[in-house]
Amino acid sequence: MFTLTDLETIIAERSGATDGSSYTAKLVADGTARCARKMGEEAVETVVAALSGGEEELTGEAADLLYHLLVVLKVRGVPLAGVMAELERRTAQSGLAEKAARPEKTDRKAG
Repeated sequence: MFTLTDLETIIAERSGATDGSSYTAKLVADGTARCARKMGEEAVETVVAALSGGEEELTGEAADLLYHLLVVLKVRGVPLAGVMAELERRTAQSGLAEKAARPEKTDRKAG
């Protein structure tokens, strides 16, 4: 069975390609901002597919989003294992209790 860890490994391998054959290497070379923008585009496409697309479209967009999320994690040096550990930590309590325990976010529009 293919896992996100498998995908993380493939992204790590392909990010170092220098022969121009790897989309992943190009994304990584373009830097964090480009990778994050691409992830954002895929997130929007996933939302649209969830609201008005079929199952196949949503599946494809979700796969694109997961790929681009892992690319962003790669360029920022955040291992998938760290994300999984955070998810594991959060599941030790109810979702509502976990959310209530988070520090309050400031309003970014205020100012």
